[in-house]
Amino acid sequence: MKYLNLKRVNTLIDMAVEEDYGGSDPSSELMIPEKAKGKSYIISREEIVVSGMDIAKKVLNKYDKRLKLKIYKRDGQRANVADCLGVIEGPVRSMLSAERVVLNFLQRLSGIATTTAKYVHAVRGTKAKIYDTRKTIPGWRELEKYAVRCGKGCNHRFNLSEAVMFKDNHIAQLGADFEGKLREFVAKAKKIKGVKFICVEVDHVDDQLNHVLNVPGVDVVLLDNMGQWQYKHAVEMRNKMCGKKPLLEASGGITLNNVRAIALCGVDRISVGAITHSAVSVDIGLDRHF
Repeated sequence: MKYLNLKRVNTLIDMAVEEDYGGSDPSSELMIPEKAKGKSYIISREEIVVSGMDIAKKVLNKYDKRLKLKIYKRDGQRANVADCLGVIEGPVRSMLSAERVVLNFLQRLSGIATTTAKYVHAVRGTKAKIYDTRKTIPGWRELEKYAVRCGKGCNHRFNLSEAVMFKDNHIAQLGADFEGKLREFVAKAKKIKGVKFICVEVDHVDDQLNHVLNVPGVDVVLLDNMGQWQYKHAVEMRNKMCGKKPLLEASGGITLNNVRAIALCGVDRISVGAITHSAVSVDIGLDRHF
């Protein structure tokens, strides 16, 4: 699991604290003695894959450097109902003020990790790997893609600069006889610094994929919104014309109900926007002992 760059999400954490705290917490200040100290236990209330514990620690530090988090379940580990993910110790006032923001991050990120893990489990035993997309909440991409990794999923390009992807709207600009022009653009793309891979999207197998497979330098072919027979046909065509490369990626309309059947068609990658944009936050709470 790749390292999470906490510096890249520091601004997001500051914004979350500022919008929730608003400069004071009169409820806690009125009810809780200033010197009161205690513990809170972070408890999973359903079966989850954990993500966001280091973020929780950083959030607590923003409220009060005296707040300490002892982590029992690391990111990427599974937790059952009633499992303790960690214990927060320190000033009670600060602990209560930080509660909502801590849980917001943990519930959202663990929700993505848990959803991703379900897709990964569904394709177990096939060669297909589950990939995310750029369908992320603005400002949250670093965290959401990290959560995907916690669920044993793979990251697609982080932003537009990381890869060249000629999608359907790009291909449409080339006209019907696009193979020669595409060959030129792929050759130019190979020379662009920082580009990690080149991907071409196709909507049809027989009148598009056959041409794309003739173009050297393409790393991934994105098979968009196809049926299972089309995926199988695409795999057969690729294997016959090129062998194992370029990689074939299924995308569009992927759900937990059909992802295994699609994986069994022989594709190498399956990109699923739902693991980020439709992931449901999991139920995590704080049990307090003051």
